[in-house]
Amino acid sequence: MTTPFSIRPAEFPRDRSLALAFIDGLQEFEYTVEKNRRLDATVAAEHFAMLERDFAKHPHAVFIAEAPDGAALGWAVVVEREMDVYVVEADRRVAYLQELYLVEAARGIGAGRALMAACEDWARAHKIPVMHIGVVAGNTRAHDIYKAAGFVDYAVDLRKYL
Repeated sequence: MTTPFSIRPAEFPRDRSLALAFIDGLQEFEYTVEKNRRLDATVAAEHFAMLERDFAKHPHAVFIAEAPDGAALGWAVVVEREMDVYVVEADRRVAYLQELYLVEAARGIGAGRALMAACEDWARAHKIPVMHIGVVAGNTRAHDIYKAAGFVDYAVDLRKYL
Protein backbone atom coordinates (compact mmCIF):
# COMPACT_ATOMS: atom_id res chain seq x y z
CA MET A 1 0.00 0.00 0.00
CA THR A 2 1.24 3.49 -0.88
CA THR A 3 1.52 6.07 1.86
CA PRO A 4 -1.18 8.69 1.16
CA PHE A 5 1.14 11.53 2.17
CA SER A 6 4.69 12.49 2.99
CA ILE A 7 6.15 15.02 5.43
CA ARG A 8 8.83 17.49 4.37
CA PRO A 9 10.46 20.56 5.87
CA ALA A 10 8.92 23.81 4.64
CA GLU A 11 11.03 26.00 2.39
CA PHE A 12 10.49 29.73 2.60
CA PRO A 13 9.80 31.87 0.69
CA ARG A 14 8.60 29.13 -1.71
CA ASP A 15 6.01 27.78 0.77
CA ARG A 16 4.75 31.17 1.98
CA SER A 17 1.52 30.92 -0.05
CA LEU A 18 0.83 27.51 1.51
CA ALA A 19 1.40 28.92 4.98
CA LEU A 20 -1.01 31.76 4.29
CA ALA A 21 -3.65 29.32 3.02
CA PHE A 22 -3.20 27.11 6.10
CA ILE A 23 -3.53 30.11 8.43
CA ASP A 24 -6.73 31.18 6.67
CA GLY A 25 -8.02 27.60 6.79
CA LEU A 26 -7.40 27.34 10.51
CA GLN A 27 -9.08 30.69 11.11
CA GLU A 28 -12.16 29.50 9.19
CA PHE A 29 -12.20 26.16 11.03
CA GLU A 30 -11.74 27.69 14.47
CA TYR A 31 -14.43 30.29 13.74
CA THR A 32 -16.94 27.42 13.81
CA VAL A 33 -16.13 26.89 17.51
CA GLU A 34 -14.81 30.32 18.55
CA LYS A 35 -16.49 33.35 16.99
CA ASN A 36 -13.69 35.77 17.90
CA ARG A 37 -11.52 34.48 15.03
CA ARG A 38 -10.74 37.04 12.33
CA LEU A 39 -11.75 36.10 8.79
CA ASP A 40 -10.57 39.25 6.99
CA ALA A 41 -8.22 39.35 4.01
CA THR A 42 -5.13 40.46 5.98
CA VAL A 43 -5.13 38.12 8.98
CA ALA A 44 -2.96 35.43 7.36
CA ALA A 45 -0.25 37.86 6.24
CA GLU A 46 -0.24 39.56 9.64
CA HIS A 47 -0.01 36.24 11.46
CA PHE A 48 2.73 34.96 9.15
CA ALA A 49 4.73 38.16 9.75
CA MET A 50 4.42 37.51 13.50
CA LEU A 51 5.65 33.94 12.95
CA GLU A 52 8.64 35.21 10.96
CA ARG A 53 9.58 37.58 13.79
CA ASP A 54 9.29 34.65 16.21
CA PHE A 55 11.42 32.45 13.91
CA ALA A 56 14.17 35.08 13.93
CA LYS A 57 14.38 34.85 17.73
CA HIS A 58 13.81 31.16 18.48
CA PRO A 59 14.87 27.77 17.12
CA HIS A 60 11.95 26.34 15.17
CA ALA A 61 10.86 23.96 12.43
CA VAL A 62 8.01 24.03 9.93
CA PHE A 63 6.74 20.85 8.28
CA ILE A 64 4.38 20.36 5.33
CA ALA A 65 2.26 17.27 4.67
CA GLU A 66 1.87 16.50 0.96
CA ALA A 67 -0.15 14.05 -1.10
CA PRO A 68 1.72 11.87 -3.63
CA ASP A 69 0.69 14.31 -6.39
CA GLY A 70 2.33 17.18 -4.47
CA ALA A 71 -0.90 18.73 -3.19
CA ALA A 72 -0.38 20.38 0.20
CA LEU A 73 -2.43 18.74 2.95
CA GLY A 74 -1.39 20.68 6.04
CA TRP A 75 1.40 22.01 8.17
CA ALA A 76 2.89 22.09 11.65
CA VAL A 77 5.09 24.72 13.29
CA VAL A 78 7.16 23.97 16.37
CA VAL A 79 9.08 26.68 18.25
CA GLU A 80 11.39 26.43 21.22
CA ARG A 81 10.09 28.30 24.25
CA GLU A 82 11.30 28.99 27.78
CA MET A 83 8.71 28.56 30.54
CA ASP A 84 8.52 30.98 33.43
CA VAL A 85 10.95 30.76 36.32
CA TYR A 86 8.34 29.17 38.60
CA VAL A 87 8.58 25.94 36.51
CA VAL A 88 11.32 23.53 37.62
CA GLU A 89 14.41 23.94 35.49
CA ALA A 90 14.17 20.43 33.97
CA ASP A 91 10.74 21.29 32.49
CA ARG A 92 11.42 24.92 31.59
CA ARG A 93 12.69 24.43 28.04
CA VAL A 94 9.79 23.31 25.85
CA ALA A 95 8.90 22.76 22.22
CA TYR A 96 5.61 24.51 21.55
CA LEU A 97 3.57 23.07 18.71
CA GLN A 98 2.32 26.48 17.66
CA GLU A 99 0.48 25.65 14.43
CA LEU A 100 -1.18 22.44 13.29
CA TYR A 101 -3.67 22.44 10.46
CA LEU A 102 -4.94 19.96 7.88
CA VAL A 103 -7.25 20.56 4.94
CA GLU A 104 -10.58 18.76 5.32
CA ALA A 105 -9.64 15.96 2.89
CA ALA A 106 -6.53 15.12 4.93
CA ARG A 107 -8.26 14.69 8.27
CA GLY A 108 -8.40 11.14 9.58
CA ILE A 109 -5.63 9.68 7.36
CA GLY A 110 -2.81 10.05 9.90
CA ALA A 111 -1.21 13.19 8.46
CA GLY A 112 -1.78 15.14 11.67
CA ARG A 113 -0.15 12.41 13.74
CA ALA A 114 2.77 12.37 11.29
CA LEU A 115 3.17 16.14 11.54
CA MET A 116 3.12 15.93 15.35
CA ALA A 117 5.70 13.13 15.18
CA ALA A 118 7.96 15.28 12.97
CA CYS A 119 7.74 18.06 15.56
CA GLU A 120 8.50 15.61 18.37
CA ASP A 121 11.50 14.27 16.42
CA TRP A 122 12.74 17.84 15.95
CA ALA A 123 12.38 18.49 19.70
CA ARG A 124 14.24 15.29 20.60
CA ALA A 125 17.03 16.16 18.15
CA HIS A 126 17.35 19.53 19.92
CA LYS A 127 17.32 17.83 23.35
CA ILE A 128 14.08 19.58 24.33
CA PRO A 129 12.41 17.38 26.96
CA VAL A 130 8.82 18.68 26.94
CA MET A 131 6.28 19.50 24.24
CA HIS A 132 3.25 21.75 24.65
CA ILE A 133 0.25 22.40 22.39
CA GLY A 134 -2.81 24.57 22.80
CA VAL A 135 -6.35 23.96 21.64
CA VAL A 136 -9.46 26.12 21.48
CA ALA A 137 -11.87 24.85 24.14
CA GLY A 138 -14.65 24.13 21.63
CA ASN A 139 -12.39 22.03 19.41
CA THR A 140 -13.08 18.79 21.25
CA ARG A 141 -12.00 16.60 18.32
CA ALA A 142 -8.50 18.10 18.31
CA HIS A 143 -8.35 17.93 22.11
CA ASP A 144 -9.19 14.21 21.97
CA ILE A 145 -6.60 13.62 19.23
CA TYR A 146 -3.89 15.39 21.25
CA LYS A 147 -4.73 13.36 24.33
CA ALA A 148 -4.58 10.15 22.27
CA ALA A 149 -1.13 11.28 21.10
CA GLY A 150 0.05 11.42 24.72
CA PHE A 151 -0.59 15.05 25.64
CA VAL A 152 -2.25 15.70 29.00
CA ASP A 153 -4.12 18.79 30.15
CA TYR A 154 -1.65 21.24 31.68
CA ALA A 155 -3.40 24.60 32.07
CA VAL A 156 -6.82 26.06 31.36
CA ASP A 157 -7.35 29.69 30.33
CA LEU A 158 -10.68 31.13 31.37
CA ARG A 159 -12.38 34.16 29.84
CA LYS A 160 -15.07 36.56 30.98
CA TYR A 161 -16.46 39.29 28.75
CA LEU A 162 -17.13 42.53 30.63
